[in-house]
Amino acid sequence: MNIIETKIHGLLIIEPKVFSDERGWFMESFNEQKFAEALTERGLPVPKFVQDNHSMSKKGVLRGLHFQIPPHAQGKLVRVVQGKAWDVAVDIRKESPTYGHWVGVELSGDNHKQFWIPEGFAHGFVALENNTQFLYKTTDYYAKEFERAIVWDDRTLNIQWLTNELDEVLVSDKDKIADNFKLSGR
Repeated sequence: MNIIETKIHGLLIIEPKVFSDERGWFMESFNEQKFAEALTERGLPVPKFVQDNHSMSKKGVLRGLHFQIPPHAQGKLVRVVQGKAWDVAVDIRKESPTYGHWVGVELSGDNHKQFWIPEGFAHGFVALENNTQFLYKTTDYYAKEFERAIVWDDRTLNIQWLTNELDEVLVSDKDKIADNFKLSGR
C-alpha cells in the first residue's frame, strides 16, 4: 500500500494496491500488520479497531462534523466502496499546531483510497453521487453521551465542501444545530 502524509500530522491517505485484469479487480482492504508498520514508522500510536460501520447516502447528503470526547474518543479508518464522497477531518486537538485546520480527500469506489483519522479529529463527508456506501472502522464503540458535533458550515473552519457540484445539500436536523467550532467543548 502507498501511504500519503497530509499537511496535518497523523492524518494519512492510504492507497491499497489494486490488481486488475479482464475479470475485475482484487485488493487487500486492510492488513493489521502493514497498517501498524505504517503508523509506527511515522511515530504514531497503533490503534485497535473494535467496530465496523456502513452507511449509504443519497447524492447531497452531508454527515458531520462528528467526534466523541474522551474517554470514548474514536479513531476512524474510512473508505467508500460505491459512489463518491468528499471526506473531511478537522484537527480539534487544542495543543496541536494545526488546531482548527482541515484536510479533505475524495474517496470513491473507483479510487479505493482510505483515510486514517486518529482520535482528536472531527469527521464528516458529503456524498457526491447517489447510493454512496461508506465504510469505517472505529477504535472505540459508539457512546451517545460522549458524542459531539461541530456545524458543517462553520465560518471559522471555512471548509470547502465541493457543494457547488450538488443541486441540494441534505443535512440532518441534529447536524444543523451542532455547535460552532469555538464552542465545541473540546
